[in-house]
Amino acid sequence: MRLTFHTFDLQLKHTFTIAHDSRDVQQTLIVQLNDGTFAGFGEATSNPYYGVTIDNMIAALDRVKQIVEEGRYGSAEELWALAHPLLKDHPFAQCALDEAAQDYFAKKRGLKLYEAWGLSPEHIPMTNFTIGIDTVEKMVAKMQELPWPIYKIKLGTDEDLRIVTELRKNTDALFRVDANCGWTAEKTIELAPQLAALGVEFIEQPLPADDIAGMKKVFEASALPVIADESCIIEADVAKCQGLFHGINIKLTKCGGPTAALRMIAEARSLGMKTMVGCMTETSVGISAIAHLLPLLDYVDMDGSLLIRNDPATGVTFDFGKVIYATGNGTGAALKPEFVSR
Repeated sequence: MRLTFHTFDLQLKHTFTIAHDSRDVQQTLIVQLNDGTFAGFGEATSNPYYGVTIDNMIAALDRVKQIVEEGRYGSAEELWALAHPLLKDHPFAQCALDEAAQDYFAKKRGLKLYEAWGLSPEHIPMTNFTIGIDTVEKMVAKMQELPWPIYKIKLGTDEDLRIVTELRKNTDALFRVDANCGWTAEKTIELAPQLAALGVEFIEQPLPADDIAGMKKVFEASALPVIADESCIIEADVAKCQGLFHGINIKLTKCGGPTAALRMIAEARSLGMKTMVGCMTETSVGISAIAHLLPLLDYVDMDGSLLIRNDPATGVTFDFGKVIYATGNGTGAALKPEFVSR
């Protein structure tokens, strides 16, 4: 087995702004596992908020390179367990490796990844499309540029209600809002019924993750369901969200990849919580990995590849929010030849 890395600077179609970050370029690392016959691909993006860089992801993966290339494992789950002691502080790196391993082993079995997991894509949720914080005029223009059935609107400003009100005048689409920890409990409870009247389905992470008392108040009084994001990073966080959130939004990069995400989804469902997976502006490699979890999800935010101009990969595609799986086995993702040659 050979472990190789590909790095890319992804050019965003629009400046992407949320409550604590703004960027025009997204760096990403694509990991490849290749035995000479089958190749698996996985991905993780850099993230300054979490201190994740391309260099420290590669350095972390170099620590497990011998384990990976010796090949003394028969499944992605076995490799995850072998690598985790060395990658427990580097979940983004573990995610990229795990996605590549899940892709590789499914291909080796001649199956699509959802088939390898025993799942059927007969009933899967549509993805939302994210509208980052901007002037109302530019946010409207982004919606008009890509008509979509569900929009996730990034909030966390002093004019959040006005933003949603103005956007509603321009579309009949379902809205979801994400405050990225930018509100207080009082503000959330006050805004929730007004947002519900404007066609908002749920509120994602309204409060900072450490405001447990505030979230309990919101959970008990909010007119809209609340979904955890920053409050649910790793497996140990799932149970802590019960009684504070109605559902959880799992990021594969934050939890360490699909292997961990599958366990988180199972636990959340057993606790009666809704399940969602979100993205981190990945290419079609990371987005295609998310797609195979869809049969287990209530909601999904997998629009990352739609936000970039220079996707170096192929994989799942979209038809007005509906996910279209690629024809190949595994995740169906592959690097475009012109990018591999670089």
